[in-house]
Amino acid sequence: MQDKQSINKKILLYYSIVAVCIILFAFLIFGKACMTSFMDGSAWRKISEKQIRPNVEVPAVRGDIYSVNDELMATTESQFRLYIDFWAEGIKEDTLRKYVKPLSVELSKMFPQRSAAEYERHLMRGWSLRSPKNREYRLLNQDIDYLQWKAVRRMPFFNKGANKSGLYSKELVKRTKPYGTLASRTIGDIYGEFEKGGKNGLELQYNTLLSGLPGTSTRRKVNGQWINVLDEKPVDGKDIVSTIDINIQDITEKALLNKLRELDAESGTAVVMEVATGEVKAITNMGRIREGLWGETKNYAVSDLSEPGSTFKVVSMMVALEDGLVHPEDSVETGNGVVHIAGHELRDHNANRGGYGTITAAKSIRYSSNIGVAKLILRAYGDNPGKYVDGIRKIGFHKDMKLEIPGYGIPRIRHPKDSTAHYWSRSTLPWMSFGYETQIPPVYTLSFFNAIANDGKLVKPVFVREIRENGHTIEKRKPQVINDKICSSSTLKAIRQMLDDVVNCPDGTGKPARSDKVRISGKTGTAQLSQGTAGYKAGGLSHQVSFCGFFPSDKPEYSIIVVIRKPRNGAPSGGLMCGAVFKTIAEEIYSKNIISNAKAFPVDTIHPVEPVLKRNLDDIIVESGQVPNVKGMGAKDAVFAMESAGLRVNLAGRGSVVSQSIAPGTNVIKGQTVGLQLK
Repeated sequence: MQDKQSINKKILLYYSIVAVCIILFAFLIFGKACMTSFMDGSAWRKISEKQIRPNVEVPAVRGDIYSVNDELMATTESQFRLYIDFWAEGIKEDTLRKYVKPLSVELSKMFPQRSAAEYERHLMRGWSLRSPKNREYRLLNQDIDYLQWKAVRRMPFFNKGANKSGLYSKELVKRTKPYGTLASRTIGDIYGEFEKGGKNGLELQYNTLLSGLPGTSTRRKVNGQWINVLDEKPVDGKDIVSTIDINIQDITEKALLNKLRELDAESGTAVVMEVATGEVKAITNMGRIREGLWGETKNYAVSDLSEPGSTFKVVSMMVALEDGLVHPEDSVETGNGVVHIAGHELRDHNANRGGYGTITAAKSIRYSSNIGVAKLILRAYGDNPGKYVDGIRKIGFHKDMKLEIPGYGIPRIRHPKDSTAHYWSRSTLPWMSFGYETQIPPVYTLSFFNAIANDGKLVKPVFVREIRENGHTIEKRKPQVINDKICSSSTLKAIRQMLDDVVNCPDGTGKPARSDKVRISGKTGTAQLSQGTAGYKAGGLSHQVSFCGFFPSDKPEYSIIVVIRKPRNGAPSGGLMCGAVFKTIAEEIYSKNIISNAKAFPVDTIHPVEPVLKRNLDDIIVESGQVPNVKGMGAKDAVFAMESAGLRVNLAGRGSVVSQSIAPGTNVIKGQTVGLQLK
């Protein structure tokens, strides 16, 4: 019994000792915690702060800009710049030397700018130059897309991971235009620093919509690597569908560029507008970059304030007809083509051939007679020039139309009662009547001629058709009417007949624009450009020529303006130079419209067309929470399908999707980026 008590006492002692040790250990832990918290706390908090970076901005994906054909005009692409950190903790020299040859072979296959031997030397040179201060050794001399970056990570040595190979990337976001120069100045550009957004064109006008809203994340260092933990998801930018028609844009740009090369002109502009809606279907602005090379340098069509020349005679004639002060059959004496008005010599373009003599008001437009129009306007408004300008302003095309292209110009049409009235002289009225002493951007002149084609309805030029969000239209633009009726029906009928005669009568100045395929109506323009203090000079380098009109004449669908500045070759002529460009554009548009109307042609039973299989979005069955299969789809539908599933998209190439970086059926991780290769 006593032995049992002795054993119990020993057990109790042992328990007591263990308990005391545990308590002492707990006190030690508590003491250490207190020391860490109160004495060393600030130091540890500083270390912790270095491991966490809160409120890191996560940029939103900038919205795309599409053509009216749903082709991408501007989009955002991610590019990757590859580096090797030869000071990485897990990288070993013997491992590098073991894999450097097969790695160099693979690199040379994918990026043949260097041979395998050159890649091997490049890699070993990087190893020899390694330094804790320089941990960014550039692997390639080019940036690559997502699918290429994914392939590089599967190469020998690099497939061991970032810690053992040192391979890492920096993502670069850039804006690309798949169609290059087509409507480039109108689509616009963004700043090199992506976050600054739009620089000009639609990119600037709709910058807020396109930019979206950035999100935030917390950056944490885990196992030596930084990872981002998303706190607030970014709201991606909305997409814009422009009014640009890729096919018409291509036709227009080629026609203008060919003529600029032929004439060796300084610059040129061509704009195609849909009559009923005011939608700008094509707009090209070409300036000489250097000898033999032209490109989109400035949006002349909307910003260039210049004297329009003889196209403005149509405005003068409309005002005079509408006021009942001139009739189409009124006679006017132009003599031998040279007269003196208000102390200045005024000439017609055929003065060297004896002039036009006595002609009608209608023929003063057909022949583009400066003298004829000037005398008619002087006779009607010489005692009251303000009434003439009031008539111009009543039309409404001089107003600020608030165009969607930043930097657009507003017509400058003086009035004798304006604050600038001291600039009004005896010669102002006659010279204004045929297109001088006023400054009008080409797109405003086009709007006026478009109104003539549109039964007198003046509509605002439109550059954006709709706004989309996640593939769905959230706003659709309607035509904006500036003036329901610019003149009476009788005046409009007379003006349209005059414009038809300009092109289709054998003696009209617009005869070069006459087409056997489609009837064209319009007006030529030739203006001398002021040479600063030297004033107006003769010679090809000082002229601006133009042609503005519409087609088909009886039921107009499109209106076009073509302007060419300072041609070096040939005698300046709005008909020969710009009328020819107009004709080319009109005939090609008209031909394409006929061809596209397949029902108008009999079925070809001898050469049946093989059906083209196209995968539509409706054909895709997407399981909830799984990555869809978008192979074979176009970019637009593929992006919509992926974004609908909660994924972000990086596109590479053009055409249809041939591969996707995340396999179909994989569980979706919201916000994950999927790479799509198109061909």
